[in-house]
Amino acid sequence: MSSSVQLFRGQQYQELKGQCLQQGHLFEDPEFPASDQSLYYDSAAKGKVEWKRPKDLCEDPHLLVDGMSSHDFHQGKLGNCWFVAACSCLALRKSLWQQVIPDYNEQEWDPKNPRKYAGIFRFRFWCFGEWTEVVVDDLLPTEHGELIYCRSNVRNEFWSALLEKAYAKLAGSYQALDGGCAAEALVDFTGAVAESINLAEGKYGEVISEQMKLFEDLMKVHKRGGFISCSISSPGRPSEAETEMGLIVGHAYSVTAISKLRLGERLLLSFKAEKLFMVRLRNPWGRKEWHGAWSDSSEEWKKVSDSERKNLGLTVKNDGEFWMTFEDWCKNFTDVDICRTVNTSYFSLHKTWEKEMMYGAWAKHPEPLLNRSGGCFDNRETFLQNPQYLFDVKKAEDKVLVSLQQEDRRKYKKEGKGDNITIGFEILKVEDNRRYRLHKLTVQERVATSPYSNTRSVFLRSTLQRGRYVLVPTTYIPGVPTKFILRVYTDVPSKLRELKADRPKMTCWSLLCGYPRRVTQIKVHSAEGLQNQDSSGGADPYVLIKCENQSQRSPVQHNTTSPIFNTQVIFYRKDIDSPVTIQVWNSKLLSDQLLGQAVLAASPGDPRERQRLQLRGRGGGEAAAVPAHISVTALSSDDLTEL
Repeated sequence: MSSSVQLFRGQQYQELKGQCLQQGHLFEDPEFPASDQSLYYDSAAKGKVEWKRPKDLCEDPHLLVDGMSSHDFHQGKLGNCWFVAACSCLALRKSLWQQVIPDYNEQEWDPKNPRKYAGIFRFRFWCFGEWTEVVVDDLLPTEHGELIYCRSNVRNEFWSALLEKAYAKLAGSYQALDGGCAAEALVDFTGAVAESINLAEGKYGEVISEQMKLFEDLMKVHKRGGFISCSISSPGRPSEAETEMGLIVGHAYSVTAISKLRLGERLLLSFKAEKLFMVRLRNPWGRKEWHGAWSDSSEEWKKVSDSERKNLGLTVKNDGEFWMTFEDWCKNFTDVDICRTVNTSYFSLHKTWEKEMMYGAWAKHPEPLLNRSGGCFDNRETFLQNPQYLFDVKKAEDKVLVSLQQEDRRKYKKEGKGDNITIGFEILKVEDNRRYRLHKLTVQERVATSPYSNTRSVFLRSTLQRGRYVLVPTTYIPGVPTKFILRVYTDVPSKLRELKADRPKMTCWSLLCGYPRRVTQIKVHSAEGLQNQDSSGGADPYVLIKCENQSQRSPVQHNTTSPIFNTQVIFYRKDIDSPVTIQVWNSKLLSDQLLGQAVLAASPGDPRERQRLQLRGRGGGEAAAVPAHISVTALSSDDLTEL
């Protein structure tokens, strides 16, 4: 974790605690007072609530009793099963919950030194790219002497109730936590990368090959410290209705284990399968469990002895936790939230990723070149009026992970603007030497599109070829202003940076050396008919594109006389009479060999469609033709912000 921690509303824990101990009173938080304004953002939603300290609710209060487990707590009255599901996941990883509850031993009640207790606690959340410390007092909302929201199974344990209070403070009120997404809370607890999967749309319940791929991926996520929660969407069914199989609609379950189990000889005969693919889940209510195969009293368990259960790790207690097969899980649940803890440590046995993070914003402006809120790709006229980020893929092929996260909007619920905005992004393969913003899509390739979703973050995994890319984060509809964070993970550094300039900058040198008068885009698609250059009957061609004193070279295509290049370049030209030369070379050990070239004037009036050009030898337009052609698209404009 970064050593830099932001203080929420500037409240410094040690300073406030010191003041309380010095003055001999318990802390009362002026920033989140024990009143209705901390409970509700809607003035109509009021109830009779008494705020009580833990010492008023039990004799021997503790932050933690016998450590932390995923069975420690229940949901209470608030519709925040998603938050409780996230807490269940967090409780499984000590290194992570110790990050959220820093110095938990120091914060613990000390019965031997009651005077050291000041009624103040601190928790840390990953808020919009920064670890943020939130301070709360220990006054908790109750009715009839009972906690009304998140509470522990153990009457004198209070970590979950206090953590919930700190999270409610961050959101603006307890009511702001009513309805949400477990992945969002897990991102706030860990700084992980969130991904949502629709099991129904992906046909994971029907297509076994897709099911197995997902199982292997989720098992890897779980093994590497990630988190998984799931739910059943409720179109046409009341939320919290119970299905025939005992599952609750619209309710977040945490996945507490994923196992691939090899069955012994005796069990192999019983189940007619060599392996079992199993998932263990927990209902935050601590009751209401699955009634299907492998449920607590099912026929399947009767075939497995206690010792075999223990060996397989198929253990449960009657506390809302249960096992089901992965196939049943895919068929019965509709939505999965995955939080990946992406490994960026250099001291690791697992794959290490290079991380780049950028802060950005969608902002409206009447001037098209200054507008940064152009909407999704469907809005062709304005799509490129969004923030644009350039990055490079240096390997022949690289897996890229991208997370786009909008700011937490719960704090705006009071103004009626608390809903997430629908967001997503496009990845475009662009010219290998592009340095300025895109203004028109011409030769560029649209290589990846994220899901568009009104979740706080969207995620995409994509395998990209070597080259330069522009990532365009967008809101679904134009003109919706909000802030965002963009995180890109690659195998080797991608040099992610925002494209801000529309054209080359005019400087004092421009007056002396000249300023570009024309912009030209070239895409060399392919070549055909190249002469065999080696004994195996092939060649190792590459293309070199030159204009004035600029040049760009493609990767070598091995052992082919009909190479596919798909190489793009852009030139800002000072001398519009100087042509563009496209040369095809054969890569050789000692000295590369020119196979032919084409010379283009590349004027604005030239054809803009794809052309098939005859290759010639070295020299001007009268040079001898060689029996080969290249396929090229060339576009030019004297308006430097057209392309």
